[in-house]
Amino acid sequence: MFSQVEIQIEGSAGWAANLPTWRVEKHWLLDVFWGGRAMTGYHAWVFAFMFVFFHFPMVANGRYDWRAEGHALGCVMLFWIAEDFLWFVFNPAYGLGRFSPQDVLWHKHWLWQAPVEYWIFLPVAAALLGWSTTRPRPG
Repeated sequence: MFSQVEIQIEGSAGWAANLPTWRVEKHWLLDVFWGGRAMTGYHAWVFAFMFVFFHFPMVANGRYDWRAEGHALGCVMLFWIAEDFLWFVFNPAYGLGRFSPQDVLWHKHWLWQAPVEYWIFLPVAAALLGWSTTRPRPG
């Protein structure tokens, strides 16, 4: 559903290219933490909102532990990978046929037909979710 929300907001201009928001196009930290993509006001607020959303159960329960944190971070990573990929699948301006480095210029680094971030964060998310859902054996 969130992919559809972003499609309705961004249309065919991915990565908030045509939105009335601030943008930082070049900075060395963007290369390190953002895959070389621009940081926009839109993405700063959306990413922060989703981070808080996935941490809300810990706040609501009043319980924090490292497994819960791992679960929240794994869910955030899995959410963004799925949301990003489905943005292309459902967007009438793209579809799977245009899911490529030639058409998706804001994903700067690709490996095996997908953005590198997918290959980095999918196993990390799986490991975090696996670890967070297993309980240590009693002593």
